[in-house]
Amino acid sequence: ACLSHSKALSDEENLKLFGKCNNPNGHGHNYKVVVTVRGEIDPVSGMVMNLTDLKEFMQEAIMEPLDHKNLDKDVPYFSEVVSTTENVAVFIWDNLQRLLPQGILYKVQVQETEQNVVVYKGEETIVK
Repeated sequence: ACLSHSKALSDEENLKLFGKCNNPNGHGHNYKVVVTVRGEIDPVSGMVMNLTDLKEFMQEAIMEPLDHKNLDKDVPYFSEVVSTTENVAVFIWDNLQRLLPQGILYKVQVQETEQNVVVYKGEETIVK
């Protein structure tokens, strides 16, 4: 994600020029996040959980607080916690745990690059 902001322009002009990429706090990059849930398969729906519901929870837990943000300046959690990929995974896990049915969240995987992948299962963090 490009996070762009020109000090020569007003906030309104920046928003018009850069759209959702506008951010006075600098540039960023993209993470790929994979969320795994587990549980009993519902005999009626054939699903562990409704995918539409999961997508809505992910929107609230991941996209709303993190998308197009400078983690260190725009996300209060990271004012006290270093914004490593590991800590991003923990942040996402904690947010999802508050929204999902109890015990259904199994794994959060955050990929920063092809070589940097973090898997968090609530207790131990695995760095690949």
